[in-house]
Amino acid sequence: MKRHRVHKTYQEINEKIKQGKAVVVTAEEMIDVVARHGDVEAARKIDVVTTGTFSPMCSSGAFLNFGHTSPKIRASRVWLNDVPAYGGIAAVDCYLGATEVVEGDPLNSVYPGEFNYGGGHVIQDLVSGNLIRLRAEGYGTDCYPSRKFEKNITLNDLRDAILFNPRNAYQNYNCAVNMSDKTIYTYMGVLRPRMANANYATSGQLSPLFNDPYYRTIGIGTRIFLGGAQGFVAWPGTQHNPNVIRGKNGVPKEGAATIATIGNLREMSPEWLVGASILGYGVSLYVGIGIPIPILDEEMARYTAVKDEDLYAQIYDYGMDYPKGAAKSLGEFSYKDLRSGGIELNGKKVSTAPLSSYYKAREICEFLKEEIERGNFLLGEPQQLLPAVD
Repeated sequence: MKRHRVHKTYQEINEKIKQGKAVVVTAEEMIDVVARHGDVEAARKIDVVTTGTFSPMCSSGAFLNFGHTSPKIRASRVWLNDVPAYGGIAAVDCYLGATEVVEGDPLNSVYPGEFNYGGGHVIQDLVSGNLIRLRAEGYGTDCYPSRKFEKNITLNDLRDAILFNPRNAYQNYNCAVNMSDKTIYTYMGVLRPRMANANYATSGQLSPLFNDPYYRTIGIGTRIFLGGAQGFVAWPGTQHNPNVIRGKNGVPKEGAATIATIGNLREMSPEWLVGASILGYGVSLYVGIGIPIPILDEEMARYTAVKDEDLYAQIYDYGMDYPKGAAKSLGEFSYKDLRSGGIELNGKKVSTAPLSSYYKAREICEFLKEEIERGNFLLGEPQQLLPAVD
């Protein structure tokens, strides 16, 4: 076990937060603190570092309960604004997936201006207080005799509304290019032929899991900013894979950890849950997530001073290799390079663009910092950490 010159506990930091004495900085600010004072002194000075990301997160959705009808129905099929929700849970429970599209809406439309509506937009409409058309069908039983139900509802009419996202906040992700001779339409956006552009999808040095590369502070029970409210890490996310190639200070050079998140949809905001229509692909949901990182020791101070120039993404060809399931990296570039607006790949200049919003991620970091300083947001000590490197 490592011996640290600085050692703090969650209880000590939370007590300082309650007293208004905690020193909180954003992940951006922490870079300068460590550069000026070193990791040991930074660990003594700083109690919490705030991180954030705002990006499309397809593996998201909501559990909704619309309450028993009269006569009662076993809702085996459910639609909200004509978007199908999964009804195979219980009588009036359903799960609405963010990427589900309106029935009959073409998934692969490539017409300019085409707008796909789906689960992510329904979730945004719900938290906006908009009216939603609920339709349900049942097969009829002695205890649930009704076969059809239809009603206009708002979020306030639902008995329960729980955002539950199986996979959020990827620790790192691909950068996508298209080496084919035609424009393609992907979940990574429109990719022009012959490597004319490259799209990437994290907030780099602000991104939560980049600031805790070995998951020393993030796990089940970690309190987070989720969609504009306080939520929690519920479990490791699907596709969580810590055993990847890592660079300086242990940061992964490819997709690694993910988290499953949960929170009360009623408390969330349309500013931080935004439905997305992705041309020629379908729909998704932009989710705002922020995680406060406790500075327990100098090691955590060093981790939270990670810089874009030390974070690398792999470049993959989505035109031919990726769809075949046999993609090999074409190279790697730092997030500093990607955020510059252009890279040089195989001797060709390629323009770059983010799917994530660094501006909104910074807003989350600042908001979370203010909430902690005001004593409105305490740290949640994880009951079990995320699975780490084998």
